Amino acid sequence: MQTANAATPQEEASAFFLKFAAAQNAHDIAAVRALLWDSPDFLWVTRGVQIRGAKAALDNFSSYYSGTWQLEPEMDKLSVRALTADTMQILVPVVFTRGNPGQTPQKAKFLISQTLIRAADGWHVATILPVADTQLK
Repeated sequence: MQTANAATPQEEASAFFLKFAAAQNAHDIAAVRALLWDSPDFLWVTRGVQIRGAKAALDNFSSYYSGTWQLEPEMDKLSVRALTADTMQILVPVVFTRGNPGQTPQKAKFLISQTLIRAADGWHVATILPVADTQLK
């Protein structure tokens, strides 16, 4: 039973996603590391490439951080669903501003699907799946 002051799982997931976006925007690899599921089963699909495991993801994020990499989530369109008591699914449109070092940054809008799992030490991102078409039907 929830107490009056306790956050709902949906509120927790929303706050977690904001923390994840802030760590990304700060290019804070240590903060991002703490938020990822430390498992070889972690999955991130980026630019058509399947990345498995938190270490591989962190290496990829580090390469992106050498240039322009900023996320602007549309939090008013965030959708959070509890799949189980310890698993949440997030859908949120995000505008990415990204570019390689010395290149003009480009903006692109994606729908981000994340699966969050709750472990003993809190929530972690287990999957990151971007979808180019942000208009769900």
